[in-house]
Amino acid sequence: MSQPTPVSSPTPGAIPPRYLRTPEAARFLGLSGRTLEKHRTYGTGPKYSKLGGRVVYAVSDLQAWVDRGAKASTSDDTGDVVLPAKRHAAVSPAYAGFRR
Repeated sequence: MSQPTPVSSPTPGAIPPRYLRTPEAARFLGLSGRTLEKHRTYGTGPKYSKLGGRVVYAVSDLQAWVDRGAKASTSDDTGDVVLPAKRHAAVSPAYAGFRR
């Protein structure tokens, strides 16, 4: 009879990934909750997940989004930008012909 394979447990002291709801994520970023919602709508914000009907953000995804806009100086042209929370033709071609 063979021995069952032991279930590996997480390494001691390891912190599981932390997830924040929209208001907490907005405070983490220094934005309003509404601005973060607009970023989600226009596809310009950080990655998020939906758990049931709830939107959650991994802290690592929020930090990666902030890091994408990091610059060393005003003349730094790394090519990575964090777009404002509004419609952008390059981000959402479906809205290219949309006018209010």
